[in-house]
Amino acid sequence: MKKLTTILLIALSLSSCKKWLDLQPETEVSRDELFQTEAGFQEALNGVYTRCVQGDLYGDELTFGYPEVLAQNYTLATGMDPMYYLQTGRYNYKDIDFITRKDKTWKGLYNGIVNANLILQEIDKKPDLFTGNNFALIKGEAMALRAFLHFDLFRLFGSYQQSTLAGIPYVTIYTNKVTAMSGADEVLTKVIADLEGAKALLRTSDSILRPSYQVNYPNATDSSTETTSPSLFLQNRRHRLNYYAVCGELARVYLYRQDKVNALVNAEEVIQSNKFKWTSQADFIHVDVKMTDRILYKELVFGWPIKERANDVIRRFGQQTASFWIDLDAGQTLYEFRGVGAEDLRYKQWFQPTGGNRLELLKYYRNPNGKEDDATADRHPLMAPAIRLSEMYYIAAEASFEGNPSKALNYFNEVRRNRGIGTTLATDSYTEFMDELVKEARKEWYGEGQIFHMYKRLNRSIPAQTGGLIPASSAMYILPLPNDEIEFGGR
Repeated sequence: MKKLTTILLIALSLSSCKKWLDLQPETEVSRDELFQTEAGFQEALNGVYTRCVQGDLYGDELTFGYPEVLAQNYTLATGMDPMYYLQTGRYNYKDIDFITRKDKTWKGLYNGIVNANLILQEIDKKPDLFTGNNFALIKGEAMALRAFLHFDLFRLFGSYQQSTLAGIPYVTIYTNKVTAMSGADEVLTKVIADLEGAKALLRTSDSILRPSYQVNYPNATDSSTETTSPSLFLQNRRHRLNYYAVCGELARVYLYRQDKVNALVNAEEVIQSNKFKWTSQADFIHVDVKMTDRILYKELVFGWPIKERANDVIRRFGQQTASFWIDLDAGQTLYEFRGVGAEDLRYKQWFQPTGGNRLELLKYYRNPNGKEDDATADRHPLMAPAIRLSEMYYIAAEASFEGNPSKALNYFNEVRRNRGIGTTLATDSYTEFMDELVKEARKEWYGEGQIFHMYKRLNRSIPAQTGGLIPASSAMYILPLPNDEIEFGGR
């Protein structure tokens, strides 16, 4: 971590970017200036989120990019742009373009971690600066961000398979000292500790827990209260690592660690809150493009606002052969179009034939006649999904099947019903159940950067678009560390 921990974030929220650029990031004076007011802490926290939605992280690459390519979700063909994804889809981790991109991911995620650590280092010194619940809120979110970013690093560069335990550096202090590698179990222990700490802080401070806080579309006149706070900092809690997002991340991590008891507890806390409602069919398939909800916005427990990345999304999916697409036959196979998926709303709403046997992804499609800042242009802001309600149902189903198959199947079939699939699954075979669960998760998370992590966690072979399976292996699932990390003490 020698080269990474000296990097300070200079791109904060757009409203405060100029102030940030006026600072001297490497000096004690700049830190003192920033952290002498509550507003400064808010800006610093906003800055970590802003860094995370840049193109090398969740604003592009980690949502739409190489994790989806590695999962074989796109049809890779000569003429696509950029061409280097052909090598990525072949798991050529020595390809110079892939090395450049995955090293940017490593550095970008640690950059976010470094700045979360700086907030955590400073906040305990000045609790009297804060009004209301903001001390616990800011500290809780910073801890949650540190854990979230470390866990995604671990999911890419580490391993928790019995035969291949591999860790990453878990950085908890703001320093320019080299951070030693943590073993796989130690990483997950620290992630959980940070998340449990964040959960305790947010339990006493997050407005999303109030009965009066209702999730809905922006400017909904019937029930939404997400933007009613007079403080912009306290609005749109689902655009940040809120209390329920921390529960959702804990459910993920506990399941990754094979602790199904705690995974179920946290997943059910999100489900039973009733904060997040299934998207109605009328909203999912609305005839008015301005009113269509393809992202299933009300179901997002947490998502990254990426309106500033709209052009990159168009480039990813809207330029026919020069962008990401899936072959018609492969898409119909993925969504079981000739079987249980004949009425799957996801396939019908998310994909559009573009000629030449191609399907173009419409999940992130925006009204071409509207503007992001115009509340009437689209039903909701452009978001990169991070944690979905449906994932909580999948985790609850997987975590409960061996002890209570009926309960697990109810969770599984509930998601199916809300996606237009009337055929219910009935089985007492864990193997069959997991096969179906993985297939459904792949449909649900298409273009979101998540299914590769599920394949890896379960050490499953990956379905190839041309048929057959790509065998699971450590060489495929553990991305190589950057060379400078190996130089400074990595594995």
